[in-house]
Amino acid sequence: MTLNRPTPQPVFSLAETAGPALGDLPGWKLSDLYPSGDSPEYKGDLDKAASMAAAFEEKWKGRLEAAAKATGDKGIGAALKEYEALDDLIGRIGSFAGLTYFSDTSNPANGKLYGDAQAKLTDISSHLLFFTLELNRIDDATMDACMANDAVAGHYRPWLVDLRKDKPHQLDDQLEQLFLEKSMTSAAAFNRLFDETMADLRFDIDGASLPLEVTLNMLQEPEPETRKKAAQALSATFKDNLRVFTLITNTLAKDKDISDRWRKFEDIADSRHLANRVEREVVDALAAAVKKAYPRLSHRYYAMKAKWLGMEQMNYWDRNAPLPDTSNTIIPWDEAKDTVLSAYGSFAPEMADIARRFFDEEWIDAPARAGKAPGAFAHPTVPSAHPYVLVNYLGKPRDVMTLAHELGHGVHQVLAGEQGALMCATPLTLAETASVFGEMLTFRKLLDDTRDIRERKAMLARKVEDMINTVVRQIAFYEFERKLHTARKQGELTSGQIGELWLSVQAESLGPAIRISEGYETWWTYIPHFIHSPFYVYAYAFGDCLVNSLYAVYQKAETGFQEKYFELLKAGGTKHHSELLKPFGLDATDPSFWDKGLSMIEGLIDELEALDNKQA
Repeated sequence: MTLNRPTPQPVFSLAETAGPALGDLPGWKLSDLYPSGDSPEYKGDLDKAASMAAAFEEKWKGRLEAAAKATGDKGIGAALKEYEALDDLIGRIGSFAGLTYFSDTSNPANGKLYGDAQAKLTDISSHLLFFTLELNRIDDATMDACMANDAVAGHYRPWLVDLRKDKPHQLDDQLEQLFLEKSMTSAAAFNRLFDETMADLRFDIDGASLPLEVTLNMLQEPEPETRKKAAQALSATFKDNLRVFTLITNTLAKDKDISDRWRKFEDIADSRHLANRVEREVVDALAAAVKKAYPRLSHRYYAMKAKWLGMEQMNYWDRNAPLPDTSNTIIPWDEAKDTVLSAYGSFAPEMADIARRFFDEEWIDAPARAGKAPGAFAHPTVPSAHPYVLVNYLGKPRDVMTLAHELGHGVHQVLAGEQGALMCATPLTLAETASVFGEMLTFRKLLDDTRDIRERKAMLARKVEDMINTVVRQIAFYEFERKLHTARKQGELTSGQIGELWLSVQAESLGPAIRISEGYETWWTYIPHFIHSPFYVYAYAFGDCLVNSLYAVYQKAETGFQEKYFELLKAGGTKHHSELLKPFGLDATDPSFWDKGLSMIEGLIDELEALDNKQA
């Protein structure tokens, strides 16, 4: 299929033109993983992983039930240690290929490296697929005895217990093998098509051809006409490429429906809930609480903001506009670094020490450039290495908060790495805890240092908007996905039908103070979570509300909070959310839990209103 793209023009990058103001932006040092994709080390590890996987299959396949009754070198514990070492090696290879690709998705060599690595790792994983399936065929009594009698197997108890939750949704070995191998030409292929399409898109504004990240950033500019031009450019390019995005979305939704049906998941989001180790009822309670709060959160705030901007209604492109008289000064990279590290250090010196390593040891890629993956992420890689952070730093206050957010992930990943490759991964719902907590620490530090009423009002407004974007907007995204995947069961959806579903949830969540006009119906196209991780988005709202409650405990705690917080982060994937929150007196299964988190957002809006009255 031929993609509709603008005529090639010189690409403008805000990061390039504002270079002196931003300072020296760091790039990450991927050589900590491998010198290059052509290096003997990388190629040697690919060969090593392949031979180790084949040997592992030969040694253990069909023998795990007997191993569950043995100890030492012939026991399950020994098999688990070998499996974990392989998992770490495979993860290192995949991380290097993926991070190289996301550094510049427009580079054909990077695409080939990534595609080849995915294909080879899929082949390697096919030799390991039997392991978890066979483990789950061992009866519970035998496994319980195994974990009690074999100290090494007992070490992996959290992982083994967690694994058995997948048992009702496992298929037979041959079907699992088919699903794994076909993923390369189904979901993985369409994910890559989405990434490369997004990286190639250009948005024409006043003769300049801009990448996505820079164009989205212009929606935060103070001049209304600049925001309008950016929105119109976004809408025009999204519309030009609507056909391919509609195809990708339909294909992946159907692919998920097929998988869910074969695996006997009842609800369209149950596979995500299982992966997150969170109960459907908990997520339903979260979504219901947030939707009920729309009028007193987003509707109320946007009505206030429309008044500040001198409008009866804001256009959809004004949603993240700065307040009048807000400073538009570019924040240099070093200042952003010092701000975040200072906030982290005020909470716990150990937290700042870990975060500082990301700067000192070149674990961050910061410049916004053509071809680079948009947005931001923290990649854990593997415990034998270290995490990496990607941001597209443009010097805005929100970029500082994004840096604080991703470094929170990074600190979490470093601490959880102590659990080893099999148990370090944190479910998405709790994975957002450290990131949102890091943002909150940074925001509170900045707010405490601000005395000017106008600056304080601007900071509060930005924080409220960020929280609305994290909680209200993400639950609206979740509701959109629910509507889309439900409708897809009845047949393929047109771009117009998808646009109608998108507008319905946007109107409900944003409220009457936002005018949703022509063009916005295509903006579902650029949200990567819909493609890469269906129903991921509620994890942001979960994390934000959880952190709001957690931060309230911190504010009231006299001593000991930091120690309990670090224990939460170090746990990785070894404990359920109920067990991790218990030391703080919090319970996410309590329906009132979510109201506590939402009340903090409402309190900030109250403070904004009080400041507004003081200025009047």
